[in-house]
Amino acid sequence: MDTAQRGMGLDWPTSLQLISHTLQAAQDVPGADVVSGCGTDHLAPDAVRGIDDVMAAYEQQMEAIEKLGGRLVIMASRALARVGKKPDDYLRVYDRILSQAREPVVLHWLGVAFDPALAGYWGTADLDEAMNHALAVIAAHPDKVAGIKISLLDKDKEIAMRRRLPAGVRMYTGDDFNYAELIAGDGQGSLPNHGHSDALLGIFDAIAPAASAALSALGAGDEARFKAILEPTVAVSRHIFQAPTRFYKTGIVFLAWLNGHQSHFSMAGGQQSMRSLPHLAELLRLADRANLLEDPELAVQRMRVLLACHGIADA
Repeated sequence: MDTAQRGMGLDWPTSLQLISHTLQAAQDVPGADVVSGCGTDHLAPDAVRGIDDVMAAYEQQMEAIEKLGGRLVIMASRALARVGKKPDDYLRVYDRILSQAREPVVLHWLGVAFDPALAGYWGTADLDEAMNHALAVIAAHPDKVAGIKISLLDKDKEIAMRRRLPAGVRMYTGDDFNYAELIAGDGQGSLPNHGHSDALLGIFDAIAPAASAALSALGAGDEARFKAILEPTVAVSRHIFQAPTRFYKTGIVFLAWLNGHQSHFSMAGGQQSMRSLPHLAELLRLADRANLLEDPELAVQRMRVLLACHGIADA
């Protein structure tokens, strides 16, 4: 899934290349299910004249992704947040986009902790009212919405919303602070999809082996093992996603580098500098405690290189 706040150093043409490469790679993986971010990030929000511009921008990215055979995540739009003055503006945009989608999509409601430019999304600053408007969109197109991912970092709001979803529409948790309990679920609600949240999280990039083992245990009915594996990773996630939350990607890439998945610790827009050295050092310690270092010797070696770059040569 590609939704990592595009427009913060990664432009649309480059994103489309990554979407294309990902879809091609997924063809070689049995059962792979990929959804790609469809948004309006190629528009400068302050240059948008009105709702029609927003719809045209969504349609441009939708056409490009579907031409590649991709399925869509309808990303929250900064441009829509700027020009959408009332809930009906949002309903109009989503009605148009969902009506045209070839396959069921995943909606994404991204909170201000991740992107302050999305304040007042769905036409109101009141989260309960905003939820009502988002649910109205889903209710109008239940056959076109496979699920919704909400990234509000409020587990009570997520639970309240999932219990109101139509049958067959999944709640994909975007709560990187409370994902273990939300995925395990509480079994409550009138429909099976009301009792738990499905997993679709940025932190899963950093904790993939642990997440895979934990989900396998949960699927086998061993909730105790699920919790034993996954709960220690929550401290890592809360550290990575601490405020300013939108810079969480620095921690994700840092762990990818420590674990040998890439040869450098450099990011688009220089975002490797958005977290302090003490922050990264603590992340290393937390990852070690959660058994997330695949090759501890390599991780230590690379951390020493980073420390040396900051003038700390005898760590």
